[in-house]
Amino acid sequence: MAESGPEFRMGDFLGAISAAVQPGAARPFVVRANELETLPAGEVHNPSTLSIAGKLPTTTFEIFRQTIPPGLSTDMQRHHHETVHFVISGDGHTELEDESETWSTGDFVYTPPWTWHRHYNDSPEHPAEFLTIENSRLLGLLGVGRRQSAGLVTVEEARARFEGDRA
Repeated sequence: MAESGPEFRMGDFLGAISAAVQPGAARPFVVRANELETLPAGEVHNPSTLSIAGKLPTTTFEIFRQTIPPGLSTDMQRHHHETVHFVISGDGHTELEDESETWSTGDFVYTPPWTWHRHYNDSPEHPAEFLTIENSRLLGLLGVGRRQSAGLVTVEEARARFEGDRA
């Protein structure tokens, strides 16, 4: 099976994945809330907490429960994968390149590939929680996954820091 180029066939690629990863004791089809694996703080470059449902047998997408503490935000970042956040609870806004949009419980927030963005919890008292789904595993399998974090900065500061880095 070709991994890229003109001989690459998505059907062959996906067929090989589904045969390789099946639910079982090590990769169950149900992961309980208390079984989520919290990523170490050193791997999360912002004040939010990311807990991954890593034992699910997903091959092409990743699922996280993300908590942003009251009054804080995620880092300014961009990545090759697409992301959808479902707002489990809370109120806030997302800065996406030169736009800003508010969100609240029950809303979905979409982040397109390679777009500077940052999520803010606007409540001074309550955490904001997301169910985050991204196609990062698929891009990682294809060898094209990439992520950049500029830290707790503005879009302008992120652009300046990574000026000239287009891909």
